[in-house]
Amino acid sequence: MKDSIDSHVTADGRTIGGVLMEMRDITLRFGGVVAIKGISFDIREGEIRAIIGPNGAGKSSMLNVISGFYHPQEGDVFFRGEKRPTMRPYEVARMGIARTFQNIALFEGMSVLDNIMTGRLTHMNSGILSQALWWGRAQKEETANREVIEKVIDFLEIQSIRKTPVGRLPYGLKKRVELGRALAAEPKLLLLDEPMAGMNVEEKEDMSRFILDVNDEFGTTIALIEHDMGVVMDLSDRVVVMDYGKKIGDGTPDEVRNNQQVIDAYLGVAHD
Repeated sequence: MKDSIDSHVTADGRTIGGVLMEMRDITLRFGGVVAIKGISFDIREGEIRAIIGPNGAGKSSMLNVISGFYHPQEGDVFFRGEKRPTMRPYEVARMGIARTFQNIALFEGMSVLDNIMTGRLTHMNSGILSQALWWGRAQKEETANREVIEKVIDFLEIQSIRKTPVGRLPYGLKKRVELGRALAAEPKLLLLDEPMAGMNVEEKEDMSRFILDVNDEFGTTIALIEHDMGVVMDLSDRVVVMDYGKKIGDGTPDEVRNNQQVIDAYLGVAHD
């Protein structure tokens, strides 16, 4: 439930709640290389939060910290007000955090339907015997999972390719299927790693629409990394900017694009 005391309504009428996740003084090292240096920021419930910066800024490393793939040497991660212990990625997923990847990570030989179904793994709790015999709890679980999957397929408008092997799909549709797999987990926080990378203008418009609809219709909080500044400025409620592992800006799109340090390090010129 959103924190009604610490919430506000955006200019377009959406409600942004209290802090869902907070990163406090995160430092991440790989040997002698410091990928992230003392960064703090939060993600508020119901918002679209962008993480931007030049190549090598540490954005993907930060996303990997949030999703549990990397464990920082210093600092703490808080989720729903509680300090998160060191967890494996599947444990983080069970908390309600799902993600897509910069490089598509789908099962090419499996159908669209089966790929999206893998996103339900954290919701499958019936025993091996009941699954094998498909009775009792397993039957009810399968029915409930199918309902979620069908909702995702309809939402993403991919009914016509549901039985098509993913390896046969064009790039833009593969990205949509990967989004579908993440949505199948019914996440509280959805992490998108460069969702527009490699897309043409039409595909970017479609993906932007789906991201906005996920946030609006499902109420899903979204954190994304993206290099297309037009997309970032149009979609995001707030933007955090990284450069060489440090935070150099944090605020609304307007505040960030008028931040001289951000302009000098990344944007080059202010975007009107």
